Amino acid sequence: MKKSMLIFSAVILLLASCKRNESEQLSSEQISLSKNGALSLANTPAAAPNTFKVFDQILFYDGYAATVTGPVPAEVTRISNSKYVKKLSVADLSKLSNSLDIKVSVTPYCDNYDRIGSVGLSFIPKNSAFSENIGKHIEVGRFITPFMDKNKTPNIAPYLFSVNNVANLLRDANVLATYDIYVVFNLFGVPYAAQKEISGCAGHNETFYGTVEFINKSGGADPTTVVQMIQIATEKDLDNFTANNTDQIGSSKKTYTINLPSAITDARLYLITSAHGANPGGEEYIRRDHNIYFDNVLKLTYKPGGKSCEPYRQYNTQGNSIYGLTPKTASSWSSWSNWCPGDIIPIREISLGNLTAGNHTFKIDVPTAVFKDKQGYIRHSVYLQGR
Repeated sequence: MKKSMLIFSAVILLLASCKRNESEQLSSEQISLSKNGALSLANTPAAAPNTFKVFDQILFYDGYAATVTGPVPAEVTRISNSKYVKKLSVADLSKLSNSLDIKVSVTPYCDNYDRIGSVGLSFIPKNSAFSENIGKHIEVGRFITPFMDKNKTPNIAPYLFSVNNVANLLRDANVLATYDIYVVFNLFGVPYAAQKEISGCAGHNETFYGTVEFINKSGGADPTTVVQMIQIATEKDLDNFTANNTDQIGSSKKTYTINLPSAITDARLYLITSAHGANPGGEEYIRRDHNIYFDNVLKLTYKPGGKSCEPYRQYNTQGNSIYGLTPKTASSWSSWSNWCPGDIIPIREISLGNLTAGNHTFKIDVPTAVFKDKQGYIRHSVYLQGR
């Protein structure tokens, strides 16, 4: 089959796969960001639908090496070999409507393993340099790269995320007068195996090319109510052996305190989690119940994975032990896989109802997690949004 047909088929497949992760659509709204992290929104006119690339084939490098000093595209800042940021321009922001998808495309260079990537949004005080220590930061999509040989096709892995619930944060006049909005693109990789295993990679420290595209959809009705959003945790790790990663050593739970400046209705959590640890008996390969509590009340229990990874076999052009040489049954995949190389990580939406002003708590607990040999982690991001 021709390369173009493979890529087209893959995009259609990923569109169907990602559909279930769409968040509730929030229409045209207006925003302000308070010192305690609350974002509030009200009506603003809808923009004309449009599509544009934020990053276009940006090149990532060895995540463990010193940051390279080569040139980057205009308006792009290299934070590290595995992270780039770009401030959305007035022209970019004017193209946005109240319904938004983000498409990510990854092409291998000299990393042939499965790695973690993500796209985030940062709200930075106006005219300040980008810093992870100021402003507010949320993760809006996470994905896992396939095992890819750059010399084989297909050589593009596509991912699609719906971010309707935050689309209007990017287009409100009040917030834009106070804050610059950055798109954050993370893709950590290392080239060491590919340098030995992939033709043309000897001596290279480049890992992947990545593209991030904003895709507008038709807008919905504008609400008249105010919306708030609070960052809780962004790309934090949970384990049971590191003080900052657990409530108590030996316990695989982590609690966060949230302060709401005012009461909100229709509150929802947006949660991303993925388990990692490829050592024998590692968390990557054992599916465990995740319990989510809000104000010490159990709100959701889920077990990641449980799906067939066969649809992503076509992207895994580098031989690997996860896929093997022959297709597996759905039951075989579901018995152990937490996620698939080449797939997105689900965004889970958890309804909380109405919340009063004041302090609240969010807790993630994976009670049977082992973290064998003190390896592995459960990476999690969560923010709260309501009206």
